[in-house]
Parts: sequence; C-alpha cells; structure tokens
Amino acid sequence: MRELDYGKMGNRIRQVRKAKGWSQDELAKKCGISMSFLGHIERGTRIMSLETFVNICLALDTDADEMLWGVAHASNAVLDMFRSPDSEQKEKKRESDSYSMYVRIMKSVAEIMNEA
Repeated sequence: MRELDYGKMGNRIRQVRKAKGWSQDELAKKCGISMSFLGHIERGTRIMSLETFVNICLALDTDADEMLWGVAHASNAVLDMFRSPDSEQKEKKRESDSYSMYVRIMKSVAEIMNEA
C-alpha cells in the first residue's frame, strides 16, 4: 500500500501557490485556514482535514491526484477558458466541482486501500 508523503504533498502545494504568485496569507484566506497552519501543511508537519485539502485544491485550481501523488491529469480549467457560462452556471459548477473533488479523493483512497 502506498503511503502519503505529507512533506512532498506540502511541497507540491507550495510550488503551485508560488507559481500563481500568491503569498501563504492569500491562499490561507481563500481556504479559511490560518497562515500558520498553511505553513505547517506546506512543510508536512501537520495533517489537514479532507475538507481543507479540497479547499486548497479548489483554490489552486489543481487536481487532487497531482497534489497527493504528483500525477497530473488534464484539468477542466483549460476547457473552462473556452466557455462563457453565466454567473449562476459558474456557481453550480463550483458546487459540483467540490462534490466531484470529494468523490475523486475517496476513489483514490479506495484504490490505495485495495492495493494492500
């Protein structure tokens, strides 16, 4: 069974955050956590809740597999650039994306558990 490497996962979060030009404070505010806690997450010294992980992935507009394992998948963000949904559709998509993120995370965890 593969185990999560929280240090590597935190480093991936830091890399994406920096690539966006965001400070820890900016990302922390977007995710509803303290800057101190985000620092711990990025160093791999604290373990975040599933809800916090989803909020980080959504804020960074990145795939959960990429953050967990360093495996990049095609993102819907690229496709979204070519669409022009109105604000109500965007809100529905955001809610759907959050649910989809939870489902993808749980599927990844189930796959890992089945490998054991």
